[in-house]
Order: sequence, then structure tokens, then C-alpha cells
Amino acid sequence: MNYYSLNHNAPNVSFKGAVINGLAPDRGLYFPENITPLSKDFIENIDQYSNEEIAFKAIEQFVGDEIPKDVLQKIVAETISFEFPVVSVEDNIGTLELFHGPTLAFKDVGARFMARCLGYFNQNNTNKVTVLVATSGDTGGAVANGFLGVNGVDVVILYPSGKVSDIQEKQLTTLGKNITALEVNGVFDDCQDMVKTAFLDAGIERQLTSANSINVARWLPQMFYYFFAYKQLYKQHKDIVFSVPSGNFGNICAGMMAQKLGLPIKHFVAATNVNDTVPQFMKDGKYEPKSSQPTISNAMDVGNPSNFIRIQQLFNNDFANLKTGFSSFSFSDTDTKEAMTRIYKNSTYIADPHGAVGYLGLEKYELQADEYGVFLETAHPVKFLDVVENTLNQKIDIPADIQELIKKEKKSLLISSYNDLKEFLIN
Repeated sequence: MNYYSLNHNAPNVSFKGAVINGLAPDRGLYFPENITPLSKDFIENIDQYSNEEIAFKAIEQFVGDEIPKDVLQKIVAETISFEFPVVSVEDNIGTLELFHGPTLAFKDVGARFMARCLGYFNQNNTNKVTVLVATSGDTGGAVANGFLGVNGVDVVILYPSGKVSDIQEKQLTTLGKNITALEVNGVFDDCQDMVKTAFLDAGIERQLTSANSINVARWLPQMFYYFFAYKQLYKQHKDIVFSVPSGNFGNICAGMMAQKLGLPIKHFVAATNVNDTVPQFMKDGKYEPKSSQPTISNAMDVGNPSNFIRIQQLFNNDFANLKTGFSSFSFSDTDTKEAMTRIYKNSTYIADPHGAVGYLGLEKYELQADEYGVFLETAHPVKFLDVVENTLNQKIDIPADIQELIKKEKKSLLISSYNDLKEFLIN
């Protein structure tokens, strides 16, 4: 499998090249040259396969022969070694819980898969690779945990100061070893711009790669849990609609890739907070990035979502075609808190702010009688403890490992500009 740049001004590369480079030299995102649907028989009998078998079949063509089959099977098994349950919330709505991994967030899947792939590719390399990643919340912790102690890999995480939750910050600033956290005086988009600029800076001699969802090894494995959800639902529900809390749009884009592989998903809803670049685009076809605004669903505080260009490519850059299978709506913090309260009152289910935005997306979409809606619960409510407890007036049990995490000392370096980042990477 080869990958090409969506800016169409860079050489094609292998899966290994795409993983190690992260971003193409022309600043474009890598995209697979071919997408071959899985067999109809496999999809129709998906409940006959284990999650490990399903995930391996989904990812195999995108890796090709660059990782031996037995090694890739082991990587997949280690990546998904926890549960992905669909929990009923209403008669025609369920939530896909993606917070049962080690950092209580959906990004554990992509981070664990990428860490293991990069570890394999770098096992005989005497030169270290530096994973450079920007986070608006959960990515940092997932990447830090996934890459902790991986030989030959250093991790540098940029996060916006004061704009991630306390637990999110502790998850990315307390591990030490090969993990360094840089606290940026700015917003997520500033962090992301610094990362992209560093990749193309000839003055930085380190081998850099990204662990954001711009990296194919972070993005593609997120397909897995759409297959797992479908496996749980397809015998009872024919027409499934996924509503995905969306920031950088890698998660929903992975779901659309699963659809391209043959998964019969009826419709996708991208639910955002007030950072509404894509919802506005869906109204008039004009893509106008803007500065991100802070919200209580901070992992979605993105004003220029990188992966939306991949979504457009999946629909052949045809706006009319995109609108047939994709909707996008934005919601305020007030809307989000009201949804959290409503969900809890109706079902006693505790949703975090991101899951609540996903639920609102299904409400706005207006499910038909024969449709079943699934909103993604992308992080454990405990990661947004103050917001959830204050909104619901309920105490949340804090897992023991999170209680220990809170006690640890934060260690980060404060930076204010790209020059600060460059100086750190050089020195």
C-alpha cells in the first residue's frame, strides 16, 4: 500500500514512510492510494469473528507486507485489549463507550497502535525518532501512555496552557522518562501550527513524526470500534446513524473509512461545540477556518480541523455527495449542560461534555422510526470532574489509578512561540 499527499506535490510513500514522516513534505496529509472493500460475506457474518480478527481484517490492506502478519496480529491484539460496549440510553439511542482503555479516552486505540508500529519500524535504528504532538485534551495523555518507555522514541507534547482539564494535564505531564510536555501560551490551533511548521523546518535535524490524527497510524485504527459497534447492533438494527463529537475530525473520518470498507452505516453526524467551521461549511460550501474558542468540551476546541480534507477526499470532493451521507451541527456550552442533565434525568446515564454534544447531534438530526442512533462517548466523565459534578449535582466515583495520578507533580516547560519550540528541539 502506498500513500499520496492530499496537496499532490510530494512523492508517494509506503505505510512505513507515512508513519515515520507523519506529514508530507508539501504539508499535505497522507491518504491511501487504494481502498478495497471487505467481502460482503465477512460483513454479513461479522458476529462470527473476534474483535482481534475484525480489526486485523480492517487494517491489513493499509499496512501491507511492511509488518509481518504475526507481528501485526500481536500489535492489534495489544491495541484493543479492553471493552467497547454499546450501552442503551433510550429506545432508539445507544452510546458507544470508548473510555475503557488506560487513559480513559478513545484515543488510546490510535496511540497504542501507532506506538507499536513505530516501535517495530525503529527497532534496529540507531537514530532516535521524536514524536511531536499537539493536544487539545485527550491526545496528549493517550500518546504519552502509548509511547512510554518505547525504545528509540522521544515524545514531545504541546498543549494550550489552562485549556485542558486537571486530569488531562496530569496524564501528560507526570510520566517523565521519554515524555516531555510543553505548555503553550495560546490555543490548540497554535500548538498544531507549531507542530506542522517544525516538520518542514530544515534547521531541525531530528527525525520528527506526528502522533496527531494527521498520522495514518493514529487515524486508521479508529475504524475498529465502528466495526465493533456494528457487530453488537446489526442483527437488531438495520439503519445505524453515528453521531461523533468532532474536533480535528479524525475520529469521524475513520468511521467513514470503515463505511468505504463495506460497513453499511446509514449516516454520519459530526457534532461540534461552538467551534463550527465544518457546520458552517455544510450550510454554504465555504470552508473558512477561524480561531478556536475554549469550551467545556475542550478536546473539540479546534478552529481548523486537519482531517476534514480527508473526509472531502472520501466523497471525491463532491459537496452534493457529501451532504447525502454527512451532517454537521454545533452546540453551545449551555446546550451541552442541558443535554447532560436531560440524559441523566431520563436514563441515569452520566455523559461527559463530549458525549453530550454527540447526543445533541442525534437530536438535531431527528432519527426516523427505523433508525438507531449511536453517539460516541469519547472520554470518561471523571476526566471532566468539575463540569460533570456541578452540572448534574452528583458525585462521581474516581477510579483508584486516577486518584493516584492526581497526587503526582506536574512537570512542564512553558513556551510562547515557534522559536521556543525550535530551540528546545535543537538543544
